[in-house]
Amino acid sequence: MAELLLNDLPQGAVVLADRAYDANWIRDVIDDQDCRACIPPKITRTEAISYSKRTYKKRNLIERFFNKLKQFRHICTRFDRSALNYLAMAKLASIRLWLRHYESAA
Repeated sequence: MAELLLNDLPQGAVVLADRAYDANWIRDVIDDQDCRACIPPKITRTEAISYSKRTYKKRNLIERFFNKLKQFRHICTRFDRSALNYLAMAKLASIRLWLRHYESAA
């Protein structure tokens, strides 16, 4: 599934992923599209691969967002059978999280 997800990346995108996605073929798919991979190397990798630790820390925001999104019962149990309805509920939950974030900041 990683190959399908990485097929049409926007020009100059940065792909953030964890160590599980540290494979040469994944890095090649990303590099072929003129994009940059920010994937820390596995411990078992023999050659050193550099990555931006500052950029990799932004991945935590994405992980926390999905954790908050799964707090919505409708989304975590996937009541909707249609992918379109599920996407609509995910968008509504995202908007609610976004509004809650900006409401408390103001």
